Amino acid sequence: MPAARPRRAAARAPRADNRLALILDEAARLFREKGYAAASMRDIAAAADMLPGSLYYHFASKEALLVAVYAEGVRRISEAVARAIAGRHDPWSRLEAGCVGHLEALLQESDYAQVVIRVRPSDAPAVAAELVRLRDGYEAVFRVLIDALPLNRGADRRALRLMLVGALNWSQTWYREGREKPRDIARTFVRLLRTQLES
Repeated sequence: MPAARPRRAAARAPRADNRLALILDEAARLFREKGYAAASMRDIAAAADMLPGSLYYHFASKEALLVAVYAEGVRRISEAVARAIAGRHDPWSRLEAGCVGHLEALLQESDYAQVVIRVRPSDAPAVAAELVRLRDGYEAVFRVLIDALPLNRGADRRALRLMLVGALNWSQTWYREGREKPRDIARTFVRLLRTQLES
């Protein structure tokens, strides 16, 4: 009689408490509403309806949670910009579309984008280098867009990029929904730049 086969272990079902998306959503919301420094892991755990110890199962520290939220914010903004510029070939049209995608993600979409804009790397020194790496990786998209522009000889493209991205990000402090659409703001910004800088 052949030996009985050992029973295979049953496939492990997903953990019932594996609520990573909820944790990230609540952390992003609280980091935006209260500020990174004021939002505690206890606050985030309570918002996600879990015990603080369960939150530490997913993230060893608040800094690690911030990096995850920041990375998700960068991913969402990057995808919005990529969708906006897809299929466009004229450099000015691509820049305008990129600005529209950025502003729409920042002003209309989520808490995540606000965390990317509002939390500075210096707010979390232990993970500052990682936040800078994420931010620089995203801003490289605008470096490519601006490098492709037909500008006056001697135009400082780095200064232009910093000024433009800074202006786009600053809009979250004065933007009021209903007065202007993000698309109109982006077009105005790019038109002003083009008038002054096009070769």
